[in-house]
Amino acid sequence: MLNSLLALSVTQNASDLHLSSGEKPCIRINGQLHFLSHEKLVSSVLKNELLSLLDESQKKGLQQHGQIDIAYQTNEIGRFRANIFYQQRGISAVFRIINQRIPSLSELAAPDILPQLTKTENGIILITGATGSGKSTTLAALVQHINATDAKHIITLEDPIEFIYQNDKSLIQQRELTHFNVVIESILKQDPDIILLGELRNRQAIHAALTLAETGHLVFATLHTQSAIKSINRIIGVFDKDSRDFIRARLSNSLKAIISQKLVLENSNRKALFEILINTPAVSHLIYEGKINQIFSLMQTGQQYGMQIMKEN
Repeated sequence: MLNSLLALSVTQNASDLHLSSGEKPCIRINGQLHFLSHEKLVSSVLKNELLSLLDESQKKGLQQHGQIDIAYQTNEIGRFRANIFYQQRGISAVFRIINQRIPSLSELAAPDILPQLTKTENGIILITGATGSGKSTTLAALVQHINATDAKHIITLEDPIEFIYQNDKSLIQQRELTHFNVVIESILKQDPDIILLGELRNRQAIHAALTLAETGHLVFATLHTQSAIKSINRIIGVFDKDSRDFIRARLSNSLKAIISQKLVLENSNRKALFEILINTPAVSHLIYEGKINQIFSLMQTGQQYGMQIMKEN
């Protein structure tokens, strides 16, 4: 049942498949949910299918936390990122379809500044946006651009691993990690040039990103925020008040750029709209001084640096 629904999702060019106990399956196409002409899912049957995807450690994690993220792949259908969770009617899951081929930055109609940002030697580059805004795809395109143009050692720390990279000019090593508590001590011994941290979900992950950037590495990460200003406030806001001056100082020095995006429907296809913040000396000063809301005016007039505000579709 599961694989047939996943195959149908792929053939329908869906972005997600939703499986919910007691309800018909539904897929998301161009941002809209569509229920399938399928019988309602029986909780016990769905549970058996979903648990068959997990090893014993993952089953314990699901039982303990009520949800778990995994990657699932079949040679016949493709690769998927899944979140399995419990809700009022029973077990449920959302499968995100991961394209086998990583699109280029030009195919994404990405701003011209993005390839230039991949030449950055150190610091933090954030890709932000709401769930389903294409952050992972843009991040993968950035990594693939580096892979095709530069000889770098790239280490990814993902939960779970999504896109699978094939080494070109770069050496890419992908690790599936759920915690960053031992990363700082170990990853510096692995001689990376570039580190992909995935989503900065908490204070620990943000601290890891700042520390790795301060040690001379280029760090890519994502945030579930919908603008550059909100991203900066989110990073600072997760720390207690007594630490925020110090965090602003670290961020003002380490941040290189924030790429915020959203997907819009145009001619029956989805395309990304981008907002770009480049950490110029003037922006850095405002971050250091805590005058975050004044940064937007610099973005409006910073086209010569590659900055742009979000255009309305």
